[in-house]
Amino acid sequence: MRILTLLLTLTAALSAVAQDRTPPKERDERPPAEPRGLGRQVSLKEDDKPAFPEPPADWDAQRADIPHGKMEIVEYESKTVGTRRKMLVYTPPGYTAERKYPVLYLLHGIGGDETEWARYASPNILLDNLIADGTAVPMIIVMPNGRAQQNDRATGDLFAAAPAFATFERDLLDDVIPAIEARYRTATDREQRALAGLSMGGGQSLNFGLGHLDRFAWVGGFSPAPNTKPPTELIPDPSALKRLKRLWLSCGNRDGLLYISQGVHTYLKEKGVPHVWHVTGHGHDAPEWKQALYFFVQDLFK
Repeated sequence: MRILTLLLTLTAALSAVAQDRTPPKERDERPPAEPRGLGRQVSLKEDDKPAFPEPPADWDAQRADIPHGKMEIVEYESKTVGTRRKMLVYTPPGYTAERKYPVLYLLHGIGGDETEWARYASPNILLDNLIADGTAVPMIIVMPNGRAQQNDRATGDLFAAAPAFATFERDLLDDVIPAIEARYRTATDREQRALAGLSMGGGQSLNFGLGHLDRFAWVGGFSPAPNTKPPTELIPDPSALKRLKRLWLSCGNRDGLLYISQGVHTYLKEKGVPHVWHVTGHGHDAPEWKQALYFFVQDLFK
């Protein structure tokens, strides 16, 4: 009887996995999906070093003695996809229509959605603390869903949705940004607009941001994935990048995808293009992206 019970329990567990019946809370706490190629052996180079020290103690702890911003889910009409879609938006403490705010568009990885950054990095806590300390300017952070297709949930074969991440370029430019600028009090010039992301979103940020220098003046790729264009295609005219206020590349030295960032960094270095190159001791994981965001936002819009 005991053996039969164990077999029935195992069968039920396997069935639940196959049908993705994981309870919502547990599903939200699963680690980020791993992109293909992550197991590649890492080969470090001389300048693969941190550009910043470790964050200070309690850097990511929520503080009760400071003002707090607001996080809200916003729906918008996507002409690109042909449906209503969702994005998560952070507005800083004291947000008011009396002033215009710069905007950071922050993109997730292949296994995430509009909630991934909030679940793994708590951008609201980081920004609340940094704004209170005077080390980051008040800004709006927009976390859209970078999977531009009708069913944009991270289910099934995640890699089958790769084309939808490329389609998101039009959704971002034609639908997301106009929706944000219509709903919130934002500055609309390129110098007040930034684009950054992790993994698949890091590749999107480099591809879209460097491809639209008329729309973004700040671009960051955190552990960019293989969707990143080859350096010569990504940056056909290195001199054009003089228009950027900041170009950021970061990755962990235990990340099998480090070679992608290294390739872009090497090309930029050869062409004399100023950029941040930040290599830490992390892997392809949430702690890497959280600290990258922490340092990246302190540099924005100054």
